[in-house]
Amino acid sequence: MATATKSRNATSKRNTTTATSRKQPVTTSNKSAVSQTRTSTPNAKGNQQQSQNKSEQKEEKSLLDKLFVNMLKDIYWAEKHLVEALKEMEDNATTDELKDAFEDHRIQTTKHISRLEKVFKLIGEEAQAKKCDAMEGLTKEAKAMMSETKEGTMTRDAALIIAAQKVEHYEIATYGSLVQVALTLGHDKAAGLLDKTLQEEEDTDLLLTDIAESFVNPMADDEDVNMQSSSEEDEEDEEEEEEEE
Repeated sequence: MATATKSRNATSKRNTTTATSRKQPVTTSNKSAVSQTRTSTPNAKGNQQQSQNKSEQKEEKSLLDKLFVNMLKDIYWAEKHLVEALKEMEDNATTDELKDAFEDHRIQTTKHISRLEKVFKLIGEEAQAKKCDAMEGLTKEAKAMMSETKEGTMTRDAALIIAAQKVEHYEIATYGSLVQVALTLGHDKAAGLLDKTLQEEEDTDLLLTDIAESFVNPMADDEDVNMQSSSEEDEEDEEEEEEEE
């Protein structure tokens, strides 16, 4: 009997140990699951925050992209309008040097238009022109300066150079800005094309400065004195004729 009792007690202990060992993994697993659930909550919030930040960044980039495209449309119109204005300025220039400069830049401007069309294509946009009020105003001012100066004079050329350089300075500012925005947006190829145009605009500005300083402005200064003397003589002659009558 004692043996049987010991046997049953041993069996009971084994069963208790087995049950305990079976419960242990379940308890550990549950703790792990609870732990994972607790830790996953802040991760989910973090992922949501990151997603929101990315969405905001994408929206900000989209606004800059829109600005970039609008600027391209603006200068696209400006370059097309300038081709006609340069032809008129060429026809009204006095010296061959200035006529040639306007002709060369007019041909160059047609290349700028083609280059802008390539930029539109590179960024996946259709080439469209949007009226540029600034360029319209600059070309109107050029016409006014031509009407206020005498045809065939160096003063006319001086006025045309001033008007043309105002145009160049506007274009230099525009293309310089476009290059930087293109680089920010990752449009490296487009930035390269725009930078090439920027360099050509700067070269044209320097050429006009050289023409003005080398002979146009000095000759226009002498011309002003001669024209004033001539005008005074004409007035004196008219007064004499009136007195004789």
